[in-house]
Amino acid sequence: MSEPSSLQPASPVRAGSRHRVGIAALVCVTVVWGTTFPAMKAMSGDLQALEIISLRFAVACAVLWPFLRGVQAHELRWGLLMGAVMFGATALQVSGLGLTSSNRNAFITGLNVVIVPLLAAGLGQRLGWPVLAGAALSVVGMYGLFYEASPWSFGDTLTLASAFVYAVYVLLFEYCARAPVRCRPERLAAVQAVVMLGLGGVGVAWQGGVPAEVLARAEDHLLPLIYLGLLASAGIVWLQAWGQARVRAVEAALIYGLEPVFASLTAIWYINEVLAGRALIGAALIVLGVMLSQWPARAPDTEAARV
Repeated sequence: MSEPSSLQPASPVRAGSRHRVGIAALVCVTVVWGTTFPAMKAMSGDLQALEIISLRFAVACAVLWPFLRGVQAHELRWGLLMGAVMFGATALQVSGLGLTSSNRNAFITGLNVVIVPLLAAGLGQRLGWPVLAGAALSVVGMYGLFYEASPWSFGDTLTLASAFVYAVYVLLFEYCARAPVRCRPERLAAVQAVVMLGLGGVGVAWQGGVPAEVLARAEDHLLPLIYLGLLASAGIVWLQAWGQARVRAVEAALIYGLEPVFASLTAIWYINEVLAGRALIGAALIVLGVMLSQWPARAPDTEAARV
């Protein structure tokens, strides 16, 4: 039997507080996403992309498995749908990355900061000028941070498809938050982790991977694997579900645009990478775009402020 909904309209003060906490949670999500670059780089020499996805979500499932107990039918439906969409976005991005440069991949993936508002507008949502201006600034910033002048490739097409699919994923969170009966974030995260593990395992098997061989190659990467599985998968999938229940999808997309900024900062710290002046200006424009999207401050929509 479904749980009764406790999603009652919040007072303006309480709603504003939840909105700010939701924004802080999603900023934490982007920080962790940005720091996954060194871990992924350390593993990529011995493991293929789908193998990494399968292993990290195997760890995530081990942590989130207890939360599958008591999963309601509506949570199962949402989790299955969102897990499949998330896997599709990830698989397309990884496939595109193998056929284009990492900078080009990052730039095109980051275009979901404008794709989400466009899709939301197409679905009838009214967008204020701060959101539109913030999205425009973020795209210009990503151009400065990542763009490379090279011909369009099939890998770029796959990456663009990934950006559209991930935009759908971000919007699905908003519709999930507006559902008459709420989903518990930990249960939603657990179901998504199982879907990612299942589909990733199917992909590895399709590529001819042998579990024993994959595990043997993963032995030298236990620490990055634990980091990716515990924090960047189990923790972040839950925190993203929790945070997006309090923030509109268009705002969430702009916040996610901070990921390349944190990734660049991590690269500077971890591998002594140096950013050119254009890249620094681009990073500053992305941050400015996110800040602009939150001005003038106003309470979020009632639906997005639910617990």
